[in-house]
Amino acid sequence: MERHSLNMNSITRLAPAKVNLSLKILGLRPDGFHDLSSLMLPVSVFDELEFERKQDGDLEFTCSAPDIPVDEGNLVVRAARLFCNTFKVPSQLRISLKKGIPHGAGLGGGSSDAASTLLALDALFETRLARQKLAELAAILGSDVPFFVYESAAWIAGRGERVSPVDSIKSVPLLLVKPPFGVPTPWAYTHWRDSEEIPGVSYGEQSSAAGLLYNDLERPVFQKYFLLAELKRWLLEQPEVEAALMSGSGSTVFAVLRVKEAGLALSERLENEFGPHLWVHLCETMP
Repeated sequence: MERHSLNMNSITRLAPAKVNLSLKILGLRPDGFHDLSSLMLPVSVFDELEFERKQDGDLEFTCSAPDIPVDEGNLVVRAARLFCNTFKVPSQLRISLKKGIPHGAGLGGGSSDAASTLLALDALFETRLARQKLAELAAILGSDVPFFVYESAAWIAGRGERVSPVDSIKSVPLLLVKPPFGVPTPWAYTHWRDSEEIPGVSYGEQSSAAGLLYNDLERPVFQKYFLLAELKRWLLEQPEVEAALMSGSGSTVFAVLRVKEAGLALSERLENEFGPHLWVHLCETMP
């Protein structure tokens, strides 16, 4: 999101995570995707990408996380190839990714990295493309990628390719909590229709300072990954927490805090209750 450039030969960008403040599934599309209505907000957790033009050779990509692929299957590589091939610019690039967003968390890290790649290359090669054009490219790469191109809170529709930025949402403090496992997004959507609610677990709309919270994917995901239901239940019982929800298809559950200063004490109680293996991060939304 932030950008630093030096003689237009190198750029460093921060790629923010996101949370889904709301996620409604409207039905299955003929192309196999689902029609969605979702309010998505960038949050202050970041991956960092460095882009540098070089004199010869082909695209080089490295990543700080050993479990992230660095070949053509990576969204950063795919985004760079797509941009260079579409606009006939040389792929003589060196790209490095420093991960700060956990993988498989429902926080959109890979999609944000891909969008940041398109935005960085647009600046690096001075193509000066409209956001809509970049969003059209982004939609080729994945459903969440167009959202990150607009660098704003936004309602998304369709399978994610229709993005309507909004500017009326205030910043709120969040505590993000991710257990040491991920949830496969295709699995969550596939099991949405035939899933059932767990008795005693709250699935209804919640009011918060940021707006109404709800997520249709909690039903299938909680059924298989009961720890996430327990995390949400426990968070909702804490006096510092205004609302709690799973983000996207999980596995991150986030709490909307009444005040940010309460996050540290809540984090300590969370570790005492669930153990030290959770990834816990205090942040805020960036509308």
